[in-house]
Amino acid sequence: MGDIKDYLPLIVTLSLAVGALGIGGWIFTTWYRIKNGYPLENSWGKPIYPQKNEETIERVKLLSTENAQLRAELGSIKDRLANVERIVTDDSHRLTQEIEGLRLQKN
Repeated sequence: MGDIKDYLPLIVTLSLAVGALGIGGWIFTTWYRIKNGYPLENSWGKPIYPQKNEETIERVKLLSTENAQLRAELGSIKDRLANVERIVTDDSHRLTQEIEGLRLQKN
């Protein structure tokens, strides 16, 4: 049987491996909880939920309103872009006919 000095590299390697596995497992569990919507836990095992106060609720309402306005604006811009694309890609004969048809309707 050898001296403890002979086993020192093995002991250090195994200690580092166990530590790395423990940290890797903790990272994986935390990632898995976040991915599936589970609440995170503090060091005592109690769930950590986001704090909800009046300021946060008001901020969410304002952001939701702004989001709705931006979505409506984006929809109108898409419609305008579709019209521009139609005009640009349309052949000139058909476009001329539509313009003349609008002129005749106006008069």
